[in-house]
Amino acid sequence: MKEHRVTDDLDRLLAVLPPSFQPHLATAAQREGLLEVVLDLGRTAEARYLNGCVDLGSKPISGEDLQFVIDQLGAFGGDNRAGIAGTLHRISALRNRSGVVIGLTCRVGRSVSGTVAMVRDLLDSAQSLLLLGPPGVGKTTALREIARVLADEFAKRVVVIDTSNEIAGDGDVPHPAIGRARRMQVAKPQWQLRVMIEAVENHMPQVIVIDEIGTAEEALAARSIAERGVQLVATAHGNALENLLRNPTLSDLVGGIQAVTLGDDEARRRGSRKAVLERSAAPTFPLAVEMHSRSRWLVHADVAATVDRLLRGDAAQPEIRSVDTKGCLRVEQPLPRLLLRPAKPVLKPVLKPLQPTAAPLRVYCCGIAPRLVLQAARSRHWPVQLADELPLADAVLAGRQQLGLNPEVRREARDGGVPIHVIKANSLTQVQRALERLLRHHGAKLTAE
Repeated sequence: MKEHRVTDDLDRLLAVLPPSFQPHLATAAQREGLLEVVLDLGRTAEARYLNGCVDLGSKPISGEDLQFVIDQLGAFGGDNRAGIAGTLHRISALRNRSGVVIGLTCRVGRSVSGTVAMVRDLLDSAQSLLLLGPPGVGKTTALREIARVLADEFAKRVVVIDTSNEIAGDGDVPHPAIGRARRMQVAKPQWQLRVMIEAVENHMPQVIVIDEIGTAEEALAARSIAERGVQLVATAHGNALENLLRNPTLSDLVGGIQAVTLGDDEARRRGSRKAVLERSAAPTFPLAVEMHSRSRWLVHADVAATVDRLLRGDAAQPEIRSVDTKGCLRVEQPLPRLLLRPAKPVLKPVLKPLQPTAAPLRVYCCGIAPRLVLQAARSRHWPVQLADELPLADAVLAGRQQLGLNPEVRREARDGGVPIHVIKANSLTQVQRALERLLRHHGAKLTAE
């Protein structure tokens, strides 16, 4: 995978800066990797990059310089943000106690193609996806590209809830970076949750894309939408999934926390105290990605299992995906967790690998990530192959929610006599159990050690 970056009209952003500062950003080297330009009253202007800041001359910013920029922008909204029509750039204002602008942050907006390759298999699962990360790691840029891929390449009905016009740019015509996805603008930031519900009720989306879920009400609206069978793709601030879990405002996005008092026998069985924390509900987002940088993402393919692990005091075991210096995608599987307590005797027999003579099981995936099927088969040495078309399959492995959205799959499987096995969650553990049952039904011999 090689990332291809396109800067959308950087000249138009630099043109709104005071003329005395523009020569300091005239060359390609000075513009490469530019994140934002900061203009604060009485201080020198700064150009900010991933690895530091550069002063733009030595002249302090005056009130006239700030007014020069403001006069060329659209109106500032209730979130103190403005934009340049037809671009993805964002200008945010700092105000004094009287409401006068005393500083501007001119953020460079880019559309970047190629980043979605890091999570393309997750999009294919049709499960809701949450992107986590601190400011500046490219969450909105990734969200923009995901919206385009889902709309153009997956041919889904996608609606973008664009609270600050940051995803699809300023103006009434959405930026081409979101492809055929539709955009709903939000008049006031506090109305975002209303527009989220309105999108579901009025426009029949299959996917809703939201930037920056930040309040408990928006988290509740996201759960309501997910329970109506709509796939969500959203962002939230937080360095890691554990941070979000400890955030009382947003913890519901990953299932929430409740205090539970165990009985004596159960506490003894678990080897824990009687008062413990447990996940209170199924996560609104079954999939989560921690964006630690623009080229290193940590993928939680089963958020419910990760949250349960964290609440038990164990470490999360995300899959690490990164892009190396040559632009190639690298995937690192999590290492096995070290046992902190002596393992209890296993009552169920451990299965040996399938005999080499077993006929391959051809599986057609409906709402289940193909990579999980392949991973489960490789780990157990099972003779499993993926079928590209349902008539060529020996069995269908389907997610409950996705199967309900694809009646034609049920009909075609019934007509062709292909059995369907439905699982609740798109997780490696459930896929392994399902494949074991399908292989037994298919005639493969499993023997116990």
